Amino acid sequence: MSTEIRVPTLGESVTEATVATWFKKPGDAVAVDEMLCELETDKVTVEVPATASGVLGDIVAKEGDTVGVDALLGYIAEEGNAGPEEVTPKATPSAPTETPADGGGETVPVMVPTLGESVTEATVATWFKKEGESFEADEMLCELETDKVSVEVPAPAAGTLTKILAKEGETVEAGGQLAEMTSGKGGASAAPKTDAAPAAAPASSGGKDVEDAPSAKKAMAEAGLSPDQVTGTGKDGRIMKDDVAKALSAAKSAPAAPASAPRAPVAADDAAREERVKMTRLRQTIARRLKDAQNTAAMLTTYNEVDMTEVMGLRSQYKDMFEKKHGVRLGFMSFFTKACVHALKEVPEVNAEIDGTDVVYKNFVHMGIAAGTPQGLVVPVIRDVDSLSFAEIEKAIAEKGKRARDGKLSMAEMQGGTFTISNGGVYGSLMSSPILNPPQSGILGMHKIQDRPMAINGKVEIRPMMYLALSYDHRIVDGKGAVTFLVRVKEALEDPRRLLMDL
Repeated sequence: MSTEIRVPTLGESVTEATVATWFKKPGDAVAVDEMLCELETDKVTVEVPATASGVLGDIVAKEGDTVGVDALLGYIAEEGNAGPEEVTPKATPSAPTETPADGGGETVPVMVPTLGESVTEATVATWFKKEGESFEADEMLCELETDKVSVEVPAPAAGTLTKILAKEGETVEAGGQLAEMTSGKGGASAAPKTDAAPAAAPASSGGKDVEDAPSAKKAMAEAGLSPDQVTGTGKDGRIMKDDVAKALSAAKSAPAAPASAPRAPVAADDAAREERVKMTRLRQTIARRLKDAQNTAAMLTTYNEVDMTEVMGLRSQYKDMFEKKHGVRLGFMSFFTKACVHALKEVPEVNAEIDGTDVVYKNFVHMGIAAGTPQGLVVPVIRDVDSLSFAEIEKAIAEKGKRARDGKLSMAEMQGGTFTISNGGVYGSLMSSPILNPPQSGILGMHKIQDRPMAINGKVEIRPMMYLALSYDHRIVDGKGAVTFLVRVKEALEDPRRLLMDL
């Protein structure tokens, strides 16, 4: 007995869809409500769940096929009935390869783990094991890089790495196959024999050849655009109709803007001494977002300076007691965070963002704290920082900073910020103009504390001074608001008692 898999209702006036992705293959076991495949229409993505448990039988509508409402997609067979017959083709390529060498070892696929919300692909950064090497369960096999975080892939069981399907530098999909391994301690001799590789190899490049939405194809043909000129936002980078419209709009607004400056001619002897290294996904994302900020916002920077005498004195007086009680060091960042929260209450437009023709004011502060890591700049977000104490802020900054350096931050931890602080002073920067972190409208740049002669009450005194820089979006923040914000930050830091009394 078999159960039909049919196209569900797609929405009002929507009569057809494209089969985007099958999450299961013929012979795979499925449970009730488990997602079998994903369909795409011009506007929405529709997931098709299993209506019964069993084994996936024949797939009638393959990836890229266009189907109508209630069309037949495939069949689910009862597990005790057709299951063994369906599973056999899937297991056949690997069974003869691994069993003789291992005396009972089982071929186990090494899959791409969940990468995070809205993240659909990653780049294979490093393989820690080579083909033929053995390992223990949970030992790290390789590391993947997404736009923001690094993901380690542990061994699902003890065994031997048989075949690497996705090599370093290749792009893989979430849920795609990275390699094959043989479980058990005796699988090392199976490494040279990998007849299953040709059948599995397409999985490593499955994210490249994807079928764009039919309406998008038609729109590109009418506009004379090629797929290379459009950035797809659908599943696995599929191009949707809205993506074509956005590409046309961008081309009209900036028709002469080149993607990058042309490379100057290089002499043959110089070219031989050059080293070309592909940018990491993180670095590509940083470059794109920074350029987007310059292209979108009317960015302007205003400067001031702050006398750090009082903050340094307060910190020196209480740092030992603070660390003993709260278990964390008292740094400067909590003072600056509190000062910014104080100033944002008076100048709320610095904490707002533009959405089309609307200004969205935030009645909360999610503070982004920029952190340099070996992989590049990341901005973890401390949520509702306006309700935290000095100790809670310092603990959050320390914890986020450690996770950032270890590449353990999730996408959710780097989203939703309303304002950002960037401390270039830790690297010795005396003055800089920070770039906005879209869609935020303000970012504060801290710099090096340096002793300078200052006129204090008619006398020259040496004071520890720091330059402050506020970059802001002039579309929403006026010069008066920006200057007022910096002055309030300066006043709060030069007299920290103002923070306690909310002055």
